Parts: sequence; structure tokens; C-alpha cells
Amino acid sequence: MTTTNAPAFGLDIGSLFGGRLVQAGRHGDVLLAAGVVAILVVLILPLPQWLLDISLAFSITLSVLILLTALFAEKPLEFNAFPTVLLLATMVRLALNLASTRLILAHGHEGRDAAGHVIEAFGGFVMGGSFVIGIIVFAILMIVNFVVITKGSGRIAEVSARFTLDAMPGKQMAIDADLSAGLINEDAARARRRALEEESTFFGSMDGAAKFVRGDAVAGLLITFINIIAGIIIGVGERGMGFAAAADAYARLTVGDGLVTQVPALIVSTAAGIIVTKAGLSVPTEKALFGQLAGNPKVLGMCGGLLLLLAMLPGIPMLPFLLLAGIGGGLARLTWKRRQAPAAAQAAAAEPAPPVEEPVSTALQMDEVRLELGYALLALVNGSSDGPRLTEQVKALRRQLAAEFGFVLPSVRIQDNMQLPANTYVIRIREIEAGRGEVQPSMLLVMDPRGESIDLPGEATHEPTFGLPALWMAPAHREEAVFRGLTVVDPATVVTTHLTEVVKDHMAILLSYAATRRQLDELDKDQQKLIADIIPAQIAYAGVQRVLQNLLAERISIRDLPSILEGVAEACGHTRSTQQITEHVRARLCRQISDMHTSEAGFIPLLTLSPEWEQAFSESLAGPGDDRQLAMAPSKLQQFIGAVRTAFERQAQAGEAPVLLTSPAIRPYVRSIVERIRPHSGVLSQSEISPKARIRTLGRIA
Repeated sequence: MTTTNAPAFGLDIGSLFGGRLVQAGRHGDVLLAAGVVAILVVLILPLPQWLLDISLAFSITLSVLILLTALFAEKPLEFNAFPTVLLLATMVRLALNLASTRLILAHGHEGRDAAGHVIEAFGGFVMGGSFVIGIIVFAILMIVNFVVITKGSGRIAEVSARFTLDAMPGKQMAIDADLSAGLINEDAARARRRALEEESTFFGSMDGAAKFVRGDAVAGLLITFINIIAGIIIGVGERGMGFAAAADAYARLTVGDGLVTQVPALIVSTAAGIIVTKAGLSVPTEKALFGQLAGNPKVLGMCGGLLLLLAMLPGIPMLPFLLLAGIGGGLARLTWKRRQAPAAAQAAAAEPAPPVEEPVSTALQMDEVRLELGYALLALVNGSSDGPRLTEQVKALRRQLAAEFGFVLPSVRIQDNMQLPANTYVIRIREIEAGRGEVQPSMLLVMDPRGESIDLPGEATHEPTFGLPALWMAPAHREEAVFRGLTVVDPATVVTTHLTEVVKDHMAILLSYAATRRQLDELDKDQQKLIADIIPAQIAYAGVQRVLQNLLAERISIRDLPSILEGVAEACGHTRSTQQITEHVRARLCRQISDMHTSEAGFIPLLTLSPEWEQAFSESLAGPGDDRQLAMAPSKLQQFIGAVRTAFERQAQAGEAPVLLTSPAIRPYVRSIVERIRPHSGVLSQSEISPKARIRTLGRIA
């Protein structure tokens, strides 16, 4: 019976204990609060001897645990709770100091175990039967802790906090530069920023936490002094003891108590010093120490030789120095052999190895967008006093395009090109040059919004994006130019503005198949059902890509992807032509398109086609069904182009930027002609004008 029931009983006890631990782990916040309240209670209520012994053992165990955790942490942030732990450990020691003080002063005359067996053991073992020795040992521990370890670690924490805060702007700009260059993604940038914030907060907290240790050392010294004086007074005045007996009894207990509390304090201070001195290490502590102290055979050999010379001096004991010299020489030889083995292996492996050719596939890689800078423009990447950094503006450009057009710009690669003139930059879209300009990196570009000449000292030029007359001037004239109402632009903004317009003109080309799939996959779950219904049953992903490209080609935002997909689903019921699907989607986006072309006065300025031109275009469409093409005579096309150019120039002189209104059937064909002479002028059909939009007809193309 006993053999059968004992294992079952033990299993039940183990299961019950394990279950209690699990429940305690789930309520860690309650346990922590209860522990802090218990520390405060100890400051008020006395502790019995047996509970004080357990508490002192817990204090020593806690300090050793803190030291080992700090020692095995590879980086300071792995133990970022250290300031809080340090505060709690200090509160525990001070509370136990007060509890032991009560027992010493109340029962010190009863014997050496009046304050518990832990204090008795420390007092007897360390003091060696003489309280003078104990006082000296205690004083030395106080000096080591307070003057050396605590003061040094506090200074390191203070300097680390200061330099970390000073370096934060540069580190954040480096993160932003990597993000805008596409080297890291948003999640990696967010994680690096969070680590940077935690690092600055940690060293700032450690700077303040060092004051806890210093205050603990001062408090321990004062408590020890008070206990000795008060113990002698109580022993002589109240207990009737002799002065020597009272001094021996109370001093022995007090110094034992001081040693019990100062040893954990010294351990925790050492842990604090280890944590703050790890700021410059990127490897574990043991690897850094052994790798750097015992990693150089020359250092070890010279150290062994010096020890050998010391062993030969008369009057110096030979054995310890010879032993250490032999150890140093052996380590030097072992380290030298360890270093030579990899070098020999590398040399042997490098000799017969044929030259490795670069894979041909690397030559096929293509940058979607690349900005090449002459060597004089490299300062724009790091920024200057005259404006923000170019990388910052490229990052803002990506966000602007995503918010305005729903188009995610691929990573822009910025690189130097020594073959370019010093002040020249080139914008390439898929390796093809799409824009070029020149800027003066140390000057500012000034333009007059009214188109008048600029009467300021400088170099006349043309703004590279739109070709407007401008002037490069020195930064000293900025205030005067602003006072005159002129537009002042820094060089980085000039480049970014040109890049923005080039990217807007090529959004349709840059919207790849992979980008289309990614945008569709990132839609809400509610929209995934619609995608599954139309793709691939009614249209392929490539068809959706083509529709989105057609919209972006006319600078129509594709942010409202759900409405676009609904329009595609409706149009696929009666046609498979991407052109006809695009026209149907445009009609679906009439509110958005009308708002895009509404002027500041609140209406859409229109130029209409005469009935004769409407009929001419309709009659010129040839081909069956969705494959119809425009087959208008060249002379007729030239006549139409001249009429369009004249009408738009007349309105431009009047300060208007109208759109051309046509019937839905011929709009794509009219647009294909107008975009060759006026690529940024809108061409709308009647179905794309919102019923609630206000319109104003400015003229007719006859």
C-alpha cells in the first residue's frame, strides 16, 4: 500500500505546487504590489529573528541574481528594467537595516544571536573575534562601494546619457536616409527608432538610479554609526553593562549587520557598473574580455618575459612569478598558433581558387527610379544650412504620391556619377533618362510669380522643371527676395520638384504587375471577395494593371480601389476591352474627377467640341466592335491640332486652365491627340462630369 500510494501522493503535491506557481505568474502585478507593501510594512513593524534571517538570505540571493543577469546580458537594453530593480533592492536593504537595528538595540545585551544567526555568522566570521577588524573591513567595503564603483558607474551613466541624447538626431537622420533609399522597410525603421528611444531612456534612468546606490551607502554608514553610539548608551544606561562589554556586544552586532547589508550593496553596485560599461560592446562580456586581454600573443609574451625578469631579482619569491611567467608564455604560444592556422588555411585556399566571375544576372537588375548627382551636388544628400536633406524630401515625396494618387513610388536610388558635370543631375526611369537639370548647391533659386524680371544680384537661369525664368542668388539676399514677394527655393527642393513631375509623368510605367498584386492583396478582407469574383473569371491581374495604368497616365488617383474594382466588375459584363473598361471606371469616378478639375472659383472651366468635330471624329472610327481605331486624314488632324492650340492659348492668356469636353464615345481618341501637344490638359466626357458639379463654358473648338 505504501509503495503504491507514495508516488501518487508526491505527484499530487508537485502538481499542486506547479499549479500555484502558474497562478502566481498570472498575477505578477499583484505579487509585486504586495512585495512593495511588505517592504513598507517592515519599516514600521518589527521582524522576528527567524524571519529576519530569511529576509537577509533573500537580499543576498537577489543581489547575486542581479549580478549574474547583468553579467550574461549581451547589451544594456537586455536588462532595461535595471533602474527599477535597483530601487527595489535598495528599499529591501534599507528596510532590513531598520528591522535589524530594532533587534540590535532591543536585544543586543542578550548575546551574539540577538539579531539572528545570519548577522551572528557574518560578525564572527569576518571580524575574526575583534570588532576593530570588523569596523575596518566594513569601512573598506564602504569606501570601495561609495568612492570607486558607485561614483564611477554613475559618471559613466551620466556621460553615456548625455552623448546618447546628443547623437539621437544624427542616428534618426541615418534611419530616415536608409528608409528613403530603400535599404530598410517601415517595420525595420520603426524598430530601430524604438531601440534608439529605449537606449536614451535607459541611460537617463541609470544616471538617476546611481543616486540610489550612493544614498544607500551613506545611509548604511549613518545607521552603523548611530547603532554603535545608541547601543553603547542603551547598554550602559539601561542594561547596566560596562562600557567595554556594551561596546563589544553592540559594535559586533552592528558591524555584522553592516557587513550583511553592504555585501549585497557592493554586488548590486558592481552589476550597475557592468551594465553601464557595456554600452560600447557588441559581443558578450566574456568574449570581449578574453578576446582582448588574451588575444594578442605579443602582449602575453612580453608580460611573461617581464615576470621572468622579476623572478630573477634577489629577495623576490621565485615560484609564483615563474609559475605566472610560464602560464603567460604558454598562452602566447597557443594564441600565436591559433592565429597562424586560419591565415595558413586561407592562403592555401586562396591560391588554387580561380577568380570568381560576377553572376550575369546582376547585369540584368534595373533601378525603377534613379537620381544621379554630379560630385558638387553630393552635399544635398547630407543637407545644409540652406535647406533640408534631399533624402528627407524624397521620403516625403513617396508619402505625398501615396496620399494623392494611391501610387506607391518604388525606392529611389540616389548615387553619384562622376561622368556628369559637377552641378548636373539626371533622373532616370528604368535606366532611361527622363529629366536633367543644373543647380547651384550653395545658392538659392528665385522666381517671380508675376513673370517680371528680377532685380537682384545673381546668375540668370531657367527653372529646370517647367523652364520658367529664374535667378540663382546668394543666401544673404533671401530676406530681401521674400520681402518683394518672390518665390525662393533651395537646391534640394528644386531637384525634388523636378523628380516629382517626372515621376507623375511616368506613374503608369512604374506601376508594375507586382505592385498591382501587392496593392490588391493589401485591401481589406471585405474587398477580397470582390477580387475573387472578378479575377481571374472576368479579367486577369494584368488587365486590372492596365486599367490602373490608364488612370494614372491622366493623373487620376487610384486610392479608391474598391470603387475602381466595382466599375471593372460592371464593365466586364459587356466588354473585354481595357479601354472601354477604363472609360466605364472613369464615369464611376465622376465625383473625384470633377473635384480634381474644379477651379478655385468653384466651377469647372470647359472648352467644348463643335458638333462638326464631334461628327468628324465619330465618322473617322474604323474597325469592328472594341477594336475600333481613329482613321482621320492627316490634314484634318493638323486642322484640329491648330484649333486646339489656339483655343487653349487664348484661355491661358486670360488666366484660365480649362478642360476639353467631348462625348464618351470619342473621348479616348481625342485625348490621344491632345496629349501630344498639351499633355497636362484634361479631356473629359459628359459622363465624367458630376451632376452636382458647377460648370462654366469658356469657348468652343470650331
